[in-house]
Amino acid sequence: MPATFFGRCLVRLLLLLLCTSLSGGNSADAATQEFKPGNKLSVDLSEYVIVLPGPSEKNISVASPTEVDLTCKLDENSNLKNPQVTWKKGSETISHTSNAPNSWTIKVTISESSHLGSYTCFLKAEKEISATFHLNVPPIDGREKPVIAYIGDTGVMVCKTEYHPRAWKWFMTNGTELASIDKILPKDKYEILSRSASESRLEIHKLTVADTGEYWCEADFVLGPSKARFEVRVLSVAEPLKPFIAVVAEVAILVTLIGLYEVYSKKRKAKGGEKEFDQIEQLKSGDNVTEKDK
Repeated sequence: MPATFFGRCLVRLLLLLLCTSLSGGNSADAATQEFKPGNKLSVDLSEYVIVLPGPSEKNISVASPTEVDLTCKLDENSNLKNPQVTWKKGSETISHTSNAPNSWTIKVTISESSHLGSYTCFLKAEKEISATFHLNVPPIDGREKPVIAYIGDTGVMVCKTEYHPRAWKWFMTNGTELASIDKILPKDKYEILSRSASESRLEIHKLTVADTGEYWCEADFVLGPSKARFEVRVLSVAEPLKPFIAVVAEVAILVTLIGLYEVYSKKRKAKGGEKEFDQIEQLKSGDNVTEKDK
């Protein structure tokens, strides 16, 4: 009886845990899934200022040829007095074009990709501090986590930017190289759509396991390209059932073990009863023999 009660309680507990794990799982509710990288908003200004001491780096997105003013400025409460100021791009020293009290500015003309990069001002007195401006083409974010899709779905990957590139291109990683999507997939397998000049989307129809891999979108700006990465994993419909099957198998094993234990317990009790009965019969036989002797 105690073993049977213990077994029933354990089975109920396992079934409760099984239901809880299944209700918390993710499910694919639609045949079409849309994968969107996040956006980084960039503000197109002609003058950028870093006040020191404080945050010493600033990222600047430049989509087309322009001129920008980069200014390093000392906070009015700074203890750095009469610093010697030097501007550099890499190892190249640049002369600042304007100078105000505790403020130093350079004007950068950006007409080609080689003018992009990091511009740093160094302020040196009793100690040295610096600030860096990073000039790059506008970024297009990808996804850090893999994108999960299922066989037969339509995968939709979307790239966006706050700027208007000249063109969009899509690639897939082929070994160690990027291959144009039209070289990898047949034309009836995919579509490239654009709602606006700042957005491009790739739709891959009837996904198969062979479509698993890395995909890239590329925005072609006047000053150079910018890319975003997607990692796509295509799974079979049976894949989500594997945790369920594993739990069911564990429950079946435990139930079997409990059943075997109960059978063993019953047999043990039965053998114990037989021994008691034999002992009683032996005692009765001994008593009968004693009475006859008398």
